[in-house]
Amino acid sequence: MGKQEKLLMQILKGQSDANTNFQDLVGLMQRFGFDKRVSGSHHIFRKEGVLEKINLQKEGNKAKPYQVRQVRNIILKYKLGVKSNG
Repeated sequence: MGKQEKLLMQILKGQSDANTNFQDLVGLMQRFGFDKRVSGSHHIFRKEGVLEKINLQKEGNKAKPYQVRQVRNIILKYKLGVKSNG
């Protein structure tokens, strides 16, 4: 299991929202096909087909816990990272 897969499992389990590395989370969002725009300290992610926009900010070198929860909700709602047998 690679680093991104481990991060995805960590986010989905929701057991360490306060301990998620910011750059790893940014990389995961980009892996899911989100476009990133930076405005000051705000990293804003948009993706076609996803109604919500995701705004991430650093807290030290970690992502803010409530923003990790928002990412988890988007992953679950849109079934991101789920491989289909098609």
